[in-house]
Amino acid sequence: MGDNVVAKQLPGELAKWDPVFTRRVMGRMWPFMRLYFRAEVRNLEVFPPSGGALLVCNHSGGMLTPDVPVFGPAFYARFGYDRPLYTLAHYGIFIAPWGPLLPRLGVVHASPEAATAALRSGAVVLVFPGGDYDAYRPTLQQNKIDFDGRTGYARTAIETGVPIVPMVSIGAQETQFFLTRGTELAYRIGLPRIRAEIMPLTVGLPFGFTVFFPPNLPLPSKIVMEVLDPIDPKDFGKNPDIDEVDAHVRRVMQRALDRLAARRRFPVLG
Repeated sequence: MGDNVVAKQLPGELAKWDPVFTRRVMGRMWPFMRLYFRAEVRNLEVFPPSGGALLVCNHSGGMLTPDVPVFGPAFYARFGYDRPLYTLAHYGIFIAPWGPLLPRLGVVHASPEAATAALRSGAVVLVFPGGDYDAYRPTLQQNKIDFDGRTGYARTAIETGVPIVPMVSIGAQETQFFLTRGTELAYRIGLPRIRAEIMPLTVGLPFGFTVFFPPNLPLPSKIVMEVLDPIDPKDFGKNPDIDEVDAHVRRVMQRALDRLAARRRFPVLG
């Protein structure tokens, strides 16, 4: 539906979401993602059937993360294109040549203001609290939920009164070998001044050993994303403690990720 009421009521980038364009892109993307990554999105039936919701997921796969391309088509296949899905993203991905097209797909610059406006309009917002810090976690820690102490998502859910829907993803961290985030190196060369706090070292194909650039192409690792039961911040009392909510969300996610990891027989193959 090109005449989307929700999007028209939203400010700035949020209003650029184009359901017709999104449908076209998702329709072409999903067959490839399903074939290449043998992708599965499980338990969407537990997702709130309507209204605003804050979807919280671990981030995986480095620069060419497949998280959104895998989840987006599955979400729209179940709920249709009258229900916007907004993804909060680091400003760096908008530098790419296709950056101006991303808001039309619901991918917008990450900010508390954008999340709050979208959630209060009744839209779904997908956040990766760990950001690039999480997406470049070392292979030896690939099944660890680590948001680097970031709890803003919990504050946003509490303030807007929407449920938090945890989701875990496994497989994308096997698309190449992640040696280190390079946090110390990043600080030594002053990258935090340009909002970059890591200098990751990875090994993959076709470029072998890389330091951030050029990005290696992802191996065809089997990717599974699993939606978990919604968490209502109101269950934590009249004035929920942000740290308590965050700790509970991460604990639930870690248990689910451990379960998926235990069932995974081989790297890449799944």
